[in-house]
Amino acid sequence: MRVIPTRAHGALDYLVGLILVLAPMLLGFADRGPAQLVPQVMGVLIIGLAMLTDYEMGLLRLIPMPVHRLVDLGAGGFLLVSPWVFGFAGFIAWPHILFGISILVVAHFSQTTPSTPAAPYGGSGPGRP
Repeated sequence: MRVIPTRAHGALDYLVGLILVLAPMLLGFADRGPAQLVPQVMGVLIIGLAMLTDYEMGLLRLIPMPVHRLVDLGAGGFLLVSPWVFGFAGFIAWPHILFGISILVVAHFSQTTPSTPAAPYGGSGPGRP
């Protein structure tokens, strides 16, 4: 059952992306290693994906929401296992696990059709040039 509207999904994308970028500094694991870089890179990628997605919060609306959801599933899974893949699970793992699971849950329960359709030719949304 898909209960999260695409507008809410979009708002969460920007919020989670920003939190992932800031988390290493806020939570004290900004060591310039993989523990810091993985969430920061993922945060930037999530924000970039949000800007390009065809939903109410997208700026260019080029990527269909079903594709966005698949990328989110991959990103959430990657973030979830990253402490063991990159060998920092003994240092810090809980933020990566928490955000990985959160991204997976939101992606799984998100709708795939935005309530506001994109303009023709992949342009901006209604009211945008």
